[in-house]
Amino acid sequence: MSDSHLLETKLPWNVFDNNCPTRQVLDRIADKWTVLVIRRLSDGTLRFAQIRRAVDGISQKVLTNTLRGLERDGIVTRRIYASVPPRVEYSLTDLGRSLSDMVGRICGWAEANIEKVQEARATYDRASEDSRLSA
Repeated sequence: MSDSHLLETKLPWNVFDNNCPTRQVLDRIADKWTVLVIRRLSDGTLRFAQIRRAVDGISQKVLTNTLRGLERDGIVTRRIYASVPPRVEYSLTDLGRSLSDMVGRICGWAEANIEKVQEARATYDRASEDSRLSA
């Protein structure tokens, strides 16, 4: 194979390269609040307060920052209605919808496998405790 052929087939981005901007995308989509917000918005457009109620435990500040980051990355769109008080709605963009299926599968995997994860943690913790006691 020639060097020119290798250059033609090489992907322009590499998530394993520390300087690659794809790392910023991974940081965004690997965040638990991002996952939960995208999952909720995959069911349709919601207002800020609806998202906050639907994502138990998220603070107003964290939700604001999460939505801003998702909007900046083109995953969420914000629509402001001229009313009193102003009404703001959030929706997934086409890019966000392309991500929502994967997010849904990740959430489903977490729900389907939490017992196995908890068992593994308990086994690990017992083994760690036993090794500390015998040391």
